[in-house]
Amino acid sequence: MNSEYLRKLLESVKDGNTTVDEAMLELKKLPFEDLGFVKVDHHRNIRNGYPEVIYCEGKTVEQIKKIVEKLMERNNNIMATRADAKVYEAIKEITSDVVYHEAARIVVVKKREIPVSDKIVAVLTAGTSDIPVAEEAAVTCETMGNRVERVYDVGVAGIHRLFAKADVLLNANVLIVVAGMEGALASVVGGLVDKPVIAVPTSVGYGANFGGLSALLSMLNSCAAGVGVVNIDNGFGAGFLAAMINKL
Repeated sequence: MNSEYLRKLLESVKDGNTTVDEAMLELKKLPFEDLGFVKVDHHRNIRNGYPEVIYCEGKTVEQIKKIVEKLMERNNNIMATRADAKVYEAIKEITSDVVYHEAARIVVVKKREIPVSDKIVAVLTAGTSDIPVAEEAAVTCETMGNRVERVYDVGVAGIHRLFAKADVLLNANVLIVVAGMEGALASVVGGLVDKPVIAVPTSVGYGANFGGLSALLSMLNSCAAGVGVVNIDNGFGAGFLAAMINKL
């Protein structure tokens, strides 16, 4: 952050020439840090309420390390998604305040505890094969300060398993439903609860699943009200959205 720019902005607020709201709007526009291969957005926390999250696939380990180092200078908790053990070991060379959630493929640099919401996010899967995507959603929610209840392997092929967990569904403020194959679980859950349902199609399934396209289209065509859909295998997007809803 440019200290001279900030000093002038504060003086303008003090003199009454700029309102606090106008100053906050200016802060939200402050520049990024250009490292050549990446432009680190240091002020995403101001705009969106959470720091920039690192998507690791397609980046080298050295690039990821450099981004983490820069984000740590101005942020407390940092997430790196789609990370493997090599990324985790590399970040450990920078800080000991790091945890690797292997199933979720998320590395979390956690420099401080954040308040945890009393509102519950329920994360459901149709099958065990959907758990990696569900864990990405669950860990994202937890890292952003939310309580998560996991309800796994409750797909429509044995729907009595879902009904046995009705108390969890009804107590949740937001529900994330992760399903492959035909993706029917999202519609069923949407018809049972009065809270928002975030549907996550997965690429789990045989050939006609088309890599998750069949589940995506089924969820988009859900006749249940209150069901929104994120992209195929996008557990992070679902978890982030659920955390934003919980903050409202």
